[in-house]
Amino acid sequence: MQQYKGWDEFHSKPVEQKIPLFRKEGEIFDVLYAQQFTRAELEYLFLIADRIRNISKTRNGMRFLGSLLDDKRAMLFFVQPSTRTFLSFQNACHILGMKTSEIRDASTSSEVKGESTEDMIRTFSSYVDLIIVRHYNEGFAEKAAWALNTHASRPVSVINGGSGKDQHPTQALLDIYTLERAFRNIGGINGKKIAMVGDLNRGRTVRSLCQLLSLYEDVEFFFVAPEKFAMRGDILDALKTKNIKYTLTEDFQSVIPKADAIYSTRLQDEYDIEAESNAIDYTHFYFKEEYLSMLGKNSVILHPFPRRNEIAVAVDKDPRALYWKQARNGMWVRMALILKLFGRENEAFNFA
Repeated sequence: MQQYKGWDEFHSKPVEQKIPLFRKEGEIFDVLYAQQFTRAELEYLFLIADRIRNISKTRNGMRFLGSLLDDKRAMLFFVQPSTRTFLSFQNACHILGMKTSEIRDASTSSEVKGESTEDMIRTFSSYVDLIIVRHYNEGFAEKAAWALNTHASRPVSVINGGSGKDQHPTQALLDIYTLERAFRNIGGINGKKIAMVGDLNRGRTVRSLCQLLSLYEDVEFFFVAPEKFAMRGDILDALKTKNIKYTLTEDFQSVIPKADAIYSTRLQDEYDIEAESNAIDYTHFYFKEEYLSMLGKNSVILHPFPRRNEIAVAVDKDPRALYWKQARNGMWVRMALILKLFGRENEAFNFA
């Protein structure tokens, strides 16, 4: 494996060159980027998730799940606001029997005293077997994993639970899992048309989801966004390299009848510079109740949450609105991922 002089040199490299550092014996050890996953790895994770769901339906099954990782401990370092991702990971750990500790505010850690990322993460690794990170700085999770892989003596995995405006790989996993279950009996994800709607420039969920969807055959994208918040060029270039068709448009209504899935997102105004979001009329990108008549009968609507007004509440009752199932799917797929990181998934498959 290539050696680097330090973090700055490593961080400057393309993701594809960095991925090998975060594998052990060919298996994923740290979860940092959507690009890490192969199609086969996705399908295997979904098998694990399905198996866990079935086991959990009985009291004995829940007791069994609680024994799978009762010898492990996890640290949830969530210093960017989060409800769903935090609770999803926390409950995934608890159902598997893991004990958890947490930091929800950077002001309560030694980061405010000037402690380096490397020292802080190495300290955490002294106490736990898994570190799950959500941070406002892009690259923080990557740096944490790099520090543990190059300096620490204990093998501790890092999962990126959201990194600035850049990546949110486990959200992409649960999104793909939701789509796979929705399309399981109608040809799967291959050949489907996906409309991503809203603030695509600053929305990390859509960026990671594009990377995973590009593993499927003949998918097509509609990127529906105001020009100022259109999908960034790096994702468009990656799709071009793979000869994946996409369309950039601001005309949401024209896309709805064509789409097999609508993936709606909110305005990411926490990243505003001088309140730039106020200049955008975002209502053109809302999914209104009357749009349901334009949507295909087998099409679905997703949203990573939190929702503001992007999808009318009246849409919730429509069976094609899958965002509440999507949120719950996050717990199952994250359980599958954690189980796989520790190599304990075979115990679930062998449960009678």
